[in-house]
Parts: sequence; C-alpha cells; structure tokens
Amino acid sequence: MAGTRDDDPVPEPYDATPFLPRRGGIPAHRAAAAGCQGCPLHRDATGTVFGRGDPHARLMLVGEQPGDQEDREGVPFVGPAGRLLSRALREAGIDEEGLYVTNAVKHFKFTEDATRKRRIHKAPSLRETLACRPWLMAELRLVSPELVVTLGATAGRALLGPSFRVGADRGVPRPLTDAGEGTDTRVLATVHPSAVLRARDRDDMYAGLVADLRVAADAL
Repeated sequence: MAGTRDDDPVPEPYDATPFLPRRGGIPAHRAAAAGCQGCPLHRDATGTVFGRGDPHARLMLVGEQPGDQEDREGVPFVGPAGRLLSRALREAGIDEEGLYVTNAVKHFKFTEDATRKRRIHKAPSLRETLACRPWLMAELRLVSPELVVTLGATAGRALLGPSFRVGADRGVPRPLTDAGEGTDTRVLATVHPSAVLRARDRDDMYAGLVADLRVAADAL
C-alpha cells in the first residue's frame, strides 16, 4: 500500500472552530464569522451570511445555506424561498418577529452558468457542513430556543446525524441530544422552501410544509 510522501501537500483542514470568538453574544459571533475561512467556500462567496432575528427566540429555523440573493445582501431567507417561507409561517400562525433564522452553512456554494450569467446553487458537502457546524452550535447555545425547525436534508443532517431523511423523520418534535448541558431544546424537521418551489406537486408539498410548521407552533 502506497504511503504519503514527505513532499505531498497536506490536505486543507475544514473546521470553523479556530474562528469562533472565545466570548460574547450573537453580535460578537456575527462579527467573527465575517472573517471565517474554515472551509474553501469563503473564497467565492460574497461574504458570510450569519443568522438574524430575536437572540432570545423560542423558535429557531435552520436552512441549508444562503442562496444567490442572500449571498449578495448578507441576510438569510430574503430570496424566493424566503418569501415562500414567510407565507407558510403566516398560515401556520407563527410570528416572524419572534424567530431566529440561520443556515447550517454560512457561505453560498454555487457553480457558474456562463451562458446565462448567473450562479447556480450547489448543495454543500457533508465535510463543508461539518466544518461550519461550530457556528450553528454556538447559535443554538446563545439563543437557547425551545424548538428548532430544520428545513431540508442538509440542516437535518447537521443536527440529527448523517442517517437523517426528510421523508422519514419530518413533522415530529424530538430531543436535540447535543444542544448543550442543562437545555431541553427539541428539533422538528420539514422540507426546505426551495424544494417546494422546485416540486411538480407544489401545492401538496406546500401544504405539508404549513402542516409541519403548525405542529411546531403547537409544540411551543
């Protein structure tokens, strides 16, 4: 079996931990995240898109990663998926003003479509998701929500492990085992709003999203 030569390049580490501040609340973490180079995604993205909302929220929403518009504006869930999510939240009876909203991955991953001069979303890898997980866990610790709603597979796997499947695990609140000592945060999984926008059966999938959000509202 071939070994590693002394002159082989050392693989670049994927870990945001060294960039986290040692103390401080959400503002301090947001400021520190702006300089995060914990994985290569920072090279092409416009900037870090950190969470927003009530720093003492009872309900936290976690998506996958910023989209094109979010990357340009530096705010999560302001694009088409965010507008659909806002409508679903209203129908479920959830007040957006009391939420904290973030993503599992803080930088936009994309491929270039030179023909149409646009950036096409590309799902983050498990390695990239795990590299960014320290930011998400810090947000959970600082906000300490009663319930976290994960939107889509990437967010679900970031908090519930690699075996998570949206279809099998959605719609039921369950304990978040590594939320931190002394906390009783629960997590409920559902689909990502962008999946609703892409779906052929959009009306049915949207109705399922609203139904899951109603379960979240009732669980608080």
